[in-house]
Amino acid sequence: MKAIWRGKVIAESDRTLEVDGYRYFPRDAVRMELLSLSPKTGGDLKCPHGVQFYDVVEGEARSPRAAWSYEAPQEKMKPVDHWIGFWEEVAVR
Repeated sequence: MKAIWRGKVIAESDRTLEVDGYRYFPRDAVRMELLSLSPKTGGDLKCPHGVQFYDVVEGEARSPRAAWSYEAPQEKMKPVDHWIGFWEEVAVR
């Protein structure tokens, strides 16, 4: 599986997991240098799994909050603890 943003592969792995319709990549398969921490919103702080969103960034191009990770997942999300999920402008295929 690959996560692609603006024609660039930002994650690639044969070990992805699907949870609740979203595909997650192990952190070591993600080009973390293209992710920048997004400030937490009130809704983020209420997430029971400790969500952290990331902007996907390269140069001046930015896709806000297009990636996320669960930093303190409860049982349901433990299989993807600290893995990275993508959505919106990032195509996963």
